[in-house]
Amino acid sequence: MRKVAIIDDDPSARQVLRGFLNERGYTVASEGADGSEALGICSTYNPDVVIMDIKMPGKDGIEAATEINRHSSVPVVLITGREDEDTVRRAAEAGVMAYLVKPVREEELFAAIELAISRHGEYLKLRKENVDLKNTIETRKFVEKAKGLLMEKDRITEAEAYSRIRKISMDRRMTMKEVSEIIVSSLKEGGQS
Repeated sequence: MRKVAIIDDDPSARQVLRGFLNERGYTVASEGADGSEALGICSTYNPDVVIMDIKMPGKDGIEAATEINRHSSVPVVLITGREDEDTVRRAAEAGVMAYLVKPVREEELFAAIELAISRHGEYLKLRKENVDLKNTIETRKFVEKAKGLLMEKDRITEAEAYSRIRKISMDRRMTMKEVSEIIVSSLKEGGQS
């Protein structure tokens, strides 16, 4: 069962959305009437998705979506009464996962919700893979540098230098990157490894 937050300054629009969601077995975790409430609702209720109107007093839905994507990991479905290029561009830049134009039809809403959740999951997976790849590259750089310094200092082969780093890593229960950083730092300062 999906938990949904609804943010819309129009109580009748919230009621219609709530009715659609309840009929399909979704849980409405929370409701808000202003974009400035959105981040707090996401932090407090941890919904699976936020359905939010764009045009609201104070902070609009796009500004709120930007804030949600910066501080919380919840996909956003925006609803708007107009479909102009600038609004679509701003929504895309804010990281919005789905976009609906009023009047919202029930079947469109559920397709948008599931699409937003799915796309958000893919985005999170890609972001994690990107971080992992950057860490792997960073580790490899340090290990290569440490191997080179050990080979030069102790006149050993690349395989021997790698084995030494790996053994220290296992003996001291440190990552190869941490060991390599220490080796690079100590050998660059003229110390001993």
